[in-house]
Amino acid sequence: MVYITRRERFCAAHKLYREDWSIEKNENVFGNCSNVNWHGHNYDLFVTVKGDVNPTTGFLIDLKLMKTIILENIVSKVDHKNINLDVDFMKDKMASTENIAIAIFEVLKPLFEEQKVQLHSIRLHETENNYVEYFGD
Repeated sequence: MVYITRRERFCAAHKLYREDWSIEKNENVFGNCSNVNWHGHNYDLFVTVKGDVNPTTGFLIDLKLMKTIILENIVSKVDHKNINLDVDFMKDKMASTENIAIAIFEVLKPLFEEQKVQLHSIRLHETENNYVEYFGD
């Protein structure tokens, strides 16, 4: 089994806020992340796939194809967007880094399966100190 990872970057805004809570409760639970005027991050997205090396090409997956899948299906939808308002795969979900990583996994999993590789994990860095990893379970 071979694992290969592709990194992409995007900038996006979001806020953590529950409409059914008061402003005070949102601030107590989510702190600055509940800012009514949103806030943004420069995200680093790491997508790891796994599988067997193709004996003909020597590749697990063509990295140009992997890049295209990620750019067309994720980065183009989130880069310089408001995750809460603009991103179809985040509709009606709390825009936490955890939920963003899970949603990205759900979008990419079948697309990589079509290429005969398995999506192993999504690693999403929100800041240089905080990141989430999701393995689909």
